[in-house]
Amino acid sequence: MRLLPVLALLALLAPAARAQAPITIVVNFAAGGSADRMARLLAPELGEALGTQVVVKTTTGAAGAIGAAEVARARPDGTTLLLTTTGPMGVQPHFRSDLPYRVADFAPLCQLGDAPVMVMSAPGSTVRDAASLVARARAARGGFNYGSVGPGSIPHIVMVALARQNNLDMTHVPFRGSAEAIIALLRQDVEVYADLPGALRVNNLQAVGVMAEARTAEFPDTPTMREQGYDLVYSIWAGLFAPANTPAAFMERAEAACQRALRAPSVVEGFERLSTPITFRGRSDFAAFWAAELEKYRVIVQSAGVRPGD
Repeated sequence: MRLLPVLALLALLAPAARAQAPITIVVNFAAGGSADRMARLLAPELGEALGTQVVVKTTTGAAGAIGAAEVARARPDGTTLLLTTTGPMGVQPHFRSDLPYRVADFAPLCQLGDAPVMVMSAPGSTVRDAASLVARARAARGGFNYGSVGPGSIPHIVMVALARQNNLDMTHVPFRGSAEAIIALLRQDVEVYADLPGALRVNNLQAVGVMAEARTAEFPDTPTMREQGYDLVYSIWAGLFAPANTPAAFMERAEAACQRALRAPSVVEGFERLSTPITFRGRSDFAAFWAAELEKYRVIVQSAGVRPGD
C-alpha cells in the first residue's frame, strides 16, 4: 500500500527532471569559426537562464547541411537546438535538390545577429580593392581562386554574384569552415575570401570592400562595393532553431532565455569582437524574417542559375 504514494511523488518529480535535461546546441560549421564562437558565448548564459547545462557540439560538412539534418532528425523535446547562419537556412533549400532536410523540419527560436559580408585578402596581397580584384580575376582567366565554407554558403553565393555581374571566370575552393578558409587565404592558396568582418583584425587581413548599404562604424575607411561600382549588398545572419513540433512551453522559455543571454556583458563584448551586431528577433518576428530571406535567395539562386558545381 505504501507504493502508491511513492509512485505519485515520482510522477510529480518527472516533469521537473525532464526540464533539467542538458541541452545541446549543434553548430553546423567548424570549431573556431564565427558560428561556433557565438554558440560558446551563448551556452553558459542560456544554461543559467534555463536552469540546465548547455553544451556545444560541432557537426560539419556539406556547407552546413549535415549538422542541420542532424537537428532536423532530433527528438523535438527541447534538448537539441541548431545555431546556424544564412546559407543552410536561406540559400541551401533552393540550391540543392538532394538536401537532407526541409524548411518544415525546423521551428525558428530567435535571431542572434546580422553582419554585412566583407571581402578580404591576405596581408601584402595586391588585391586591395574591388577594381584590383576584378582586374586580377579577368587576367587570370580561371586561375583566380576564392575560398568559401562550402557550395551554397553566403561566401560562395556572393562571389558567384560578383563573377556573373562582371563576366569573370573564377575558381571556387570550398572548405569545411571559416578557420580553414582563412588559413588558405593566409597561405595564398586562395586570393580572396568573403565572410563576416570579424576575421580582419584577428588575422591582420586586408579589407577589399564591404557588401553593405553604407560603410560600417567599425571599418569606416573600407568603402562599400557599391561605392566602388559593384552593386552587391549581402549580410550573414545567425539564429537558433529547434526541431519542428518542439513543445510551445519550452520554446517560450527558450525565447526569453535567448533575449536575456544577448544582454549579458560577456555576450555583448564577444559579439563585438566578432564584428557582429546583436540583432534579436523573437519567434514570430524571426519566422517572418526567415520567410522573407528564403524568398530573397530563391530569386537570387534561380535568376543567377547557380548550381553546386559553380
